[in-house]
Amino acid sequence: MTSARVPAAPVAPHLRRARLGVSMVFFTNGIVLGGFAPRLPEIRDQLGVSYGQLGVAMAMWPVGALALGLLAAAMIRRFRSSRVATVTMVVSAAAMLAASLTPNVWAFGAALFLVGVTDAWVDVAQNAHGLRVQRLYKRSILNSFHALWSIGAVTGGLLGGVAAGVGLAVPWQFLVGLVVVTAANTVAYPLLLKGPEPQHAGEEGADESAIPHAQHLPLKHVPPRTWALLGALTVIAIAGGWAEDGASTWSAIYMRDELGAGATLAAVAFVAMQGCQFIGRLLGDGMVDRWGQRAVARAGGALVAVGMGLALAFPSPWGTIAGFGAAGFGVATLIPGAMHAADELPGLRAGTGLTILSWLLRLAFLLSPPLVGWIADQTSLRVGLALVPVFGVLVVLLAGAMATRKEPHPAARDARSSS
Repeated sequence: MTSARVPAAPVAPHLRRARLGVSMVFFTNGIVLGGFAPRLPEIRDQLGVSYGQLGVAMAMWPVGALALGLLAAAMIRRFRSSRVATVTMVVSAAAMLAASLTPNVWAFGAALFLVGVTDAWVDVAQNAHGLRVQRLYKRSILNSFHALWSIGAVTGGLLGGVAAGVGLAVPWQFLVGLVVVTAANTVAYPLLLKGPEPQHAGEEGADESAIPHAQHLPLKHVPPRTWALLGALTVIAIAGGWAEDGASTWSAIYMRDELGAGATLAAVAFVAMQGCQFIGRLLGDGMVDRWGQRAVARAGGALVAVGMGLALAFPSPWGTIAGFGAAGFGVATLIPGAMHAADELPGLRAGTGLTILSWLLRLAFLLSPPLVGWIADQTSLRVGLALVPVFGVLVVLLAGAMATRKEPHPAARDARSSS
């Protein structure tokens, strides 16, 4: 008895085009958001505000996402995920340009509120359409879309840094960004899948959720088990987001203030997190296809818990860098995987589970910085960061809500073995 590798089924040209289109939306979303951070010091100077005032204005971004983000599901059902993703991506880039032109902090906060709203709609719609393409591909490709977002964010950050270095005015940077985003999404839209959104995942390929799919129900009739699964998936996604925020908000401060690292070395922890997360997302689809999302999530949660746990238990600059790197690789597939599973929960209309999870994830992003900061004020930042390995443990415990490895098609099983 010998084993033979079964060649992958050919992918239809229209699916390849749709994959390219979704990738373009993810990439432009990353560019716009990544280009914002390097210009914040200059924006703060232009507005003449304190750090606290700037922080309150920045909070309007997640507030906007939380206030109106839940409208995404209804918009997708009414207008299709392809239209919502591309159109709101352009509006989001325009809102970012408006934020760079505001004369005072009140207008700045209002513009960021609109950025948050449209970014939430883009986020749900691009993932919803990516999941449609993935189901028709009949293998995992969602992590590759999120890898494109990561590359877009890095690209935007580098371009923003260069623009700041050469003295290019902030509005000019975002005007160029708006032109690029508009052109890219205009090209992307015709590449995306045609036709209305499916009522449930089973209409486009095999269902990959952890339990059988059923006809969608009114929300009050959705079984408690479905809500429990959605809650578990939300915690898994929050674990990924919490680790990301721990790196972006606190890693450099922790390295400098509590470990005595210099400015350059202090920045390496964040770079390690993003770099390892990117690698994890490049490899993630293959790992999910081979071992299943449940096993990959459990291994990732364990890596987060052990890596960050050891780094915080035995603090040192390079140990912390390694810990954030391990966490980045560990959480790489958590948010895409949780979104995938939430979108296929039984009894929920198309986009509902994904929208609820995305909304609660943004709530976590709003709460994470002040909660960790409050803990740090009461004790130390090292204690505040200990929530990251705690979330890793929760992922290990809750990963059963995710799908196991799919059984191969009977024909594939027959072809895999020959005597």
